[in-house]
Amino acid sequence: QLQLVESGGGLVQPGGSLRLSCAASGSPLEDFAIAWFRQAPGTERERVLCISSGGRSTTYSDSVKGRFAISRDNAKNTVNLQMNSLTPEDTGVYYCAVEKYYYCSGYVTYWGRGTQVTVSS
Repeated sequence: QLQLVESGGGLVQPGGSLRLSCAASGSPLEDFAIAWFRQAPGTERERVLCISSGGRSTTYSDSVKGRFAISRDNAKNTVNLQMNSLTPEDTGVYYCAVEKYYYCSGYVTYWGRGTQVTVSS
């Protein structure tokens, strides 16, 4: 059974950076696209970025373009989310998700439990 564990969240000041990691156990990630979602209080879960099995990334949220980057290390079975120039609007719970295919389809098959990111002074 595949399990995903996110880490790296926390409290950061506006303008700061965080690097989130998603570690998988139970199954290799290399054949699947992986996405990061986030959910702010009172809002729907939002798909932020996705990376295909081959390493091609796609950004789905205009608000993070140029600030967030997704990467993967198949040898370590991890996917990372580098977040720079954070603003309070980036506050929320961040989830990693395994998608069904090798390309980014939006069809999620596994979710992590999430990690809280709070951007505040």
